[in-house]
Amino acid sequence: MTAGIQPPGPRAHTLTGVNPTLPCPRRPWRRPPPACLALAFALAALPALAQETVVPKRNVRTGYAQVLRVEPVYQTLTATRMEQRCNGEVVPPEDRPHGLSRIVGAVKDALGADKDKEAAAAAAQPQAAGADCELVPVERKFQRPIAYDVDYVFRGMKYRSRLPYDPGNRLRVQFTLTPVVPDGAGQ
Repeated sequence: MTAGIQPPGPRAHTLTGVNPTLPCPRRPWRRPPPACLALAFALAALPALAQETVVPKRNVRTGYAQVLRVEPVYQTLTATRMEQRCNGEVVPPEDRPHGLSRIVGAVKDALGADKDKEAAAAAAQPQAAGADCELVPVERKFQRPIAYDVDYVFRGMKYRSRLPYDPGNRLRVQFTLTPVVPDGAGQ
């Protein structure tokens, strides 16, 4: 061991004045006097008495307004797809059948409708024979409604709101009636 360091032992806790080896002295429990209890409750209730905030009950009502005008708000989407042009003419893409038409086409092919296959092959040969084919980007714009600007009248006043749906000719509205309390009132 080094000279300045001592291992912890029973003397380590005697600096606080408590000897851990001795049992704690027991004092009998006494009930506090009623005056102390009343004072403690009064002090605990003081912050509640200092706050004289009254929370008013909300007056929420519903009613119906007459819709004057509904104007859709559109989002414009631009889509680009590649189309094949041969000799300056747009070649329509081959549409593959979906759903029931696919099943009907498979049955038709199985029963021997070879005449349709030959006609399709003959139509495709001029495109392949003409080497003047190229892929050209074609832009298309689509618009879809994302919201509706609604003008309506409620109790003689005109309002305008943007809604996610078309409300029709009646709009259910909710209003709250609260009094205006000026600053510093009640002081």
